[in-house]
Amino acid sequence: MSTQTRPLSPHLGIYRFMYTMALSILHRITGVWMAFGLVALVAWLCSAAAGEGDYARATALLGSAIGRILLLLWLAAFCYHFVNGLRHLAWDALLGLEKRTARLTGRVALAVALVGFLALAYLLFCPRAGWP
Repeated sequence: MSTQTRPLSPHLGIYRFMYTMALSILHRITGVWMAFGLVALVAWLCSAAAGEGDYARATALLGSAIGRILLLLWLAAFCYHFVNGLRHLAWDALLGLEKRTARLTGRVALAVALVGFLALAYLLFCPRAGWP
């Protein structure tokens, strides 16, 4: 057997931390967070199928302060993950891969996600905004 060690690939100790790296990490975190949201959605749907009592308990839980905060966090994750996913699709089409463009689209994606989140949160959580 050989005692040679394999070369190490570059890691965080080699690269200077950039906000684009933070956006990449945030994309992964929001994907995992949305998976938890999917579990909550399935639980809510199962409670609807289980009967009035279970549905009332699930709705009360999601309507509580903690439930609403979780719903807002899932909405924020969805907005960011969706917009940043479009950015990744553009990269798959070989668009915007230049360093300057990638940095600019990162800022734009963050801004669009924030505006989208605020608009949706207002429409969904403010009773007089539109949807009851």
